[in-house]
Amino acid sequence: MSTDMITICPVASLSVERGAAALLPDGTQIGVFLLDDGSVRAIQQHDPYSGTNILSRGLVGTHEIPGEGEEPARIVPTIASPMYKQVWDLDTGAVIDAGGGEKKPLAVFDAAVRDGDVVVATAPRPAAR
Repeated sequence: MSTDMITICPVASLSVERGAAALLPDGTQIGVFLLDDGSVRAIQQHDPYSGTNILSRGLVGTHEIPGEGEEPARIVPTIASPMYKQVWDLDTGAVIDAGGGEKKPLAVFDAAVRDGDVVVATAPRPAAR
């Protein structure tokens, strides 16, 4: 995890599988999500397809990613845009369903629950390859 983490809110302020918008000190808007297992995720708020800052209002779900070779399939948490319904992996920001368009990944921020508070990195993870 990134060493530069900030407190966003008490985890009790979040609803399971509902997003909340937050503003980082540099003005970056993010969406923060509490999953049903108690873990949290944070992504950019900006929807690269619609151009709006709306992803915290997206639909949280899951998707099965097929395994390759001997690797088993895995279930990943997802977010679907409330505008055009593109779907991304909340763990990596990778596009799962681009709705027939160009694949535009999301920036993902390290996030965790510490002492009852949600903490988020002030910078996104390096982009997945």
